[in-house]
Amino acid sequence: MKNTVIGTFLALTLVAAPASAKNIVETASAAGSFSTLLAAAKAAGLADALATGKNLTVFAPTDEAFAKLPAGTVETLLKPENKDQLIAILSYHVVPRKLTANMLPGRAIHVKTIKQSNDRTLAVTKAGHAVTVDNANVIKADIKADNGIIHVIDTVMLPSS
Repeated sequence: MKNTVIGTFLALTLVAAPASAKNIVETASAAGSFSTLLAAAKAAGLADALATGKNLTVFAPTDEAFAKLPAGTVETLLKPENKDQLIAILSYHVVPRKLTANMLPGRAIHVKTIKQSNDRTLAVTKAGHAVTVDNANVIKADIKADNGIIHVIDTVMLPSS
C-alpha cells in the first residue's frame, strides 16, 4: 500500500510538472545558428522584447544569411550610431501574431510587421511546400517557442526606404 501511494504521488508530480518551455531568444540560442541575429537583437535593444513578447512570428536569418551581406555590413549596423537602422531591419523580420506554414493559402499574402514608424508588410508566398518571404526562402518552418514561432530564412530581408 505504501509503495502504491508513493508511486501514485510520483506519477502525479511528474504529470503536473510544467515542461521547461523556451522563449524565442532561448530557442534561437539553443539552435546554435543564430548568433549574429541574437547579437544584433541585443545591440538594438530588442532581445528582451523577443523574449517576453507574446504571439510573435520571427523570420530568423541564419548566420550564413548574415554572411551573405556585403563585407562590413553587420559590423557597421552593430555600431551604436546605427541603432535606428538596425532596429528597422530587425523589426522587418517580426510579425506581431503567430503565423504557421499551415495557415498560409497557396498564394501570396501581405502581413504587417511590427513597426517603428511606417506601415510595413512582408509578401509571404506559399507554393506547394515552399514558402518565401520577400526575397528569402524559408528553409525550416514552424519552430515553436513558448511565445511564438520561428521560421528560419536564408537571406536577411532589408526593408525599402
